[in-house]
Amino acid sequence: MKAALEREAWDGNWYLRAFDDDGAPLGGRENAECRIDSLTQSWAVFAGLDRARCERAMDAVSESLMDRGTGLIRLLTPPFDGQRDMGYIGGYPPGIRENGGQYTHAACWVVLALAALGRAEEAWEAFRTLLPASHADTKDKAAAYRVEPYVMAGDIYDGPPYAGRGGWTWYTGAAGWTLRAAWIGLLGLEKRGDRLRMNALLPKAWRQVSARLRVGKATYALTSSRDCNGATLDGAPCPEGTIRLIDDGRAHEAVFPARGAGFDENSADG
Repeated sequence: MKAALEREAWDGNWYLRAFDDDGAPLGGRENAECRIDSLTQSWAVFAGLDRARCERAMDAVSESLMDRGTGLIRLLTPPFDGQRDMGYIGGYPPGIRENGGQYTHAACWVVLALAALGRAEEAWEAFRTLLPASHADTKDKAAAYRVEPYVMAGDIYDGPPYAGRGGWTWYTGAAGWTLRAAWIGLLGLEKRGDRLRMNALLPKAWRQVSARLRVGKATYALTSSRDCNGATLDGAPCPEGTIRLIDDGRAHEAVFPARGAGFDENSADG
């Protein structure tokens, strides 16, 4: 399947989204609508497709879909506007929900894909743009956002007259994927059974990051640090790189190595 995707779905700088029944491509450079779709590029990374191509595809996402001015990570661009019958998605006006706005599930996948490629600064930048408070930290932005700044919105609209407006707040799917983007993508937390590792992806300004985990009556203070060369639990080395979580009512400290480019002490803020 990977070979078929690389042969048929690569469009030169990113991956196509789909093919119509008549074989016409969707999500490619020749398309007037949906020229590029973020979903396809993120899932190419998750599927383990060609690394160099995935890097180029995520470059295209950064350039075409991550709007630094509005703080949006669009699902696709340009939106559908009646040139093709796209069914459900075409029922939304251009820039609304999946039709060219930010669809938060897919925006979280962008964070996870950037993190999987080790692109720390971009991954953290993308994550910060997802936070509700980032869309309401000034009067003008709050007036445009018009929804609660303390819960995840399922989507954010793009284009006049609704640019920047949030929709479908309290959407548990969006909240769940945001947590996964933070815990798994950025903090590198991985739990399998009673074993856990933490391999955080740190921006240059951070030397380490910490989290606290409760297991029954036991607590685990977890740190992922640039200064750590191997995992330890309560000072004892863990050769497998994981710790075992036990509800023994005690307080534990675990330290793990971190990922990310070199620490820049001149920009340290975390």
